[in-house]
Amino acid sequence: MSFICFDNVKMTNLAESLGKEILCTNDTGAYCSTTIVGCNTRKYHGLLVVPMPEMDNELHVLLSSLDETVIQHGAEFNLALHKYQGDNWSPNGHKYIRSFEWKAFPTTVYRIGGVLLQKEIHFRRSESRVIIRYTLLDAHSPTTLRLSPFLAFRSTRTFTHKNNKINTTVTPVKNGVKMCLYDGYPEIFMQTNKKAEFVNAADWYMGFDYPIERQRGWESNEDLYRPGYFEMQIKKGESVCFSAGISEIQTNTLKRIMDIDQTDTEPMDGFYNCLYHAAHQFRLSKGGENYIIAGYPWFKCRARDLFVAMPGLTLALGEKDTFELYMKTAQKALISIVEKKPVEVEIYETEQPDTLLWALWCIMQYYRRADSKRAIQLYGELVDKMMDFILNSRHDNLFLHENGLLYSNGREKPITWMNSMHDGHPIVPRSGYIVEFNALWYNALRFYAELLNETKRTDEADKITRLAEKVERSFQYVFVNDNGYLYDYVDGQYVSWEVRPNMIFAFALDYSPLTKEQRKRALDICTRELVTPKGLRSLSPKSGGYRPYYAGVQWERDSSYHNGTAWPWLTGLYLEAYLKIHKMSGLSFIERQMVGFEEELFYHGLGSIPEMFDGNPPFHGRGAVSFAMNVAAILRAIRLLDRKQ
Repeated sequence: MSFICFDNVKMTNLAESLGKEILCTNDTGAYCSTTIVGCNTRKYHGLLVVPMPEMDNELHVLLSSLDETVIQHGAEFNLALHKYQGDNWSPNGHKYIRSFEWKAFPTTVYRIGGVLLQKEIHFRRSESRVIIRYTLLDAHSPTTLRLSPFLAFRSTRTFTHKNNKINTTVTPVKNGVKMCLYDGYPEIFMQTNKKAEFVNAADWYMGFDYPIERQRGWESNEDLYRPGYFEMQIKKGESVCFSAGISEIQTNTLKRIMDIDQTDTEPMDGFYNCLYHAAHQFRLSKGGENYIIAGYPWFKCRARDLFVAMPGLTLALGEKDTFELYMKTAQKALISIVEKKPVEVEIYETEQPDTLLWALWCIMQYYRRADSKRAIQLYGELVDKMMDFILNSRHDNLFLHENGLLYSNGREKPITWMNSMHDGHPIVPRSGYIVEFNALWYNALRFYAELLNETKRTDEADKITRLAEKVERSFQYVFVNDNGYLYDYVDGQYVSWEVRPNMIFAFALDYSPLTKEQRKRALDICTRELVTPKGLRSLSPKSGGYRPYYAGVQWERDSSYHNGTAWPWLTGLYLEAYLKIHKMSGLSFIERQMVGFEEELFYHGLGSIPEMFDGNPPFHGRGAVSFAMNVAAILRAIRLLDRKQ
């Protein structure tokens, strides 16, 4: 029995099964995603979704879905499920599902009378291609399999509708056909490993409905084009492979490819191995560069997310070489920043003032967890340049004040990870002395002094150490209050009294500017007001404006995004802080916290951690179905436990 598996009771209960999604990605940035019953509920769902850099640098859905029909004695049994407008569901094929389990591939077994049919979905890591293998496990009569592809050819951010501009040309290829619905798109090649008849039965299917989009206040309906269908005989014990890709394939290799890739795929047979598998889903290789996608299905590579996630997605897995690959690309962006040149690699939001602070923290993790001497060799000069850039206030919105603290203006534009906006203005306008900026800054100064001493530059190290001591005094004076927690930000005479999780950085990082008593008091408040089984709340329920549920139309969701929702990536830092303060007595608490995340692997994006959770019970998962910073943080926490046990 696999770790992730569901019986027919859960599968046929749409209230449960429609909330469970599969996600398979590859190194090109393409992906395959749908629900475990094969019913698309988002405009982002599709069996073949590929990036189109030559068009708009967005992802585009080519193959939306594939209907399977089993035919015996002239009777047709359609195994698919679609939602149409007006709460209409058809053809209700989910009632035939016997089980689902994620072995090497997502695997569904259907029973139709005496027919037992297994379906495995495989998305190749090295190319934009989905292969679906159907194996007839049992049958007592001659059986025909019909496969009907539904095409979209549109961006994941839009919908397609019936039109007269479509190119309906179907061109035969080996064991299949190729098509291209619109100019500018690649051709899609749909082929089978067994010679099949392609029946040209072109038609538009109208009114597909995606309920998740409607819940979010967006348009939710579209039409899909079915060019026809493939039909073939299938015998008991036989496997038929269907391939959809943007290049032609030798169809006699499909079964061998499935077998080889099945052997090479990471097993999802436990909590850690599921996260190990998820960690590799964020990898993107493009133009000789290597990136980390911030999350699926709609994020790109973002600078802050990149540096926060990189240690967990590489070093926590023992993959030092992979860290170096990512950093080789990231280093180009960092050099561009300090030299004030355009960033030419595809890392977005590099202009944010905390980018360099997170990059310094990231390099520090490599120095601590991988190879200190190699860290100096590879990144010592880069650290020098970044520190010089900050020390001389050369960033347009990161200024070193006389008291040693860093100041940034975030009143008109969001500059921290709490970046939700409405009408062009930040919903949480954090500005001035921002608590995590300065916690990261203090940590960076201490780390830099350590590097300088290591390389025998003691005079420079002494100078940096004196600055760090000044920052320590100023940090306590500015951020510590009599209530035991830290102000979130201080801007002139304005002080943010809200209890937010950003204070955690001041006592979770390797170097803390706080006394032991200050750290303990602040941690206790975080524990009482912010900790949930799914992450740290972005705002305490005792603070005004607490909005724990990420639901409703866009404005409602934006308002709650950082005003009460719970974020797992902050839990990783919280657990580090907890262990620093409570030592070995904190191990059992950390283990209990991990349980809350293990159960999440069976919901939302199966085998991964979603973007955020509601801040109140039942802590429903929200946003992107797989989020890099969250997966990375939990992997780091697991390694933290391993080192302490």
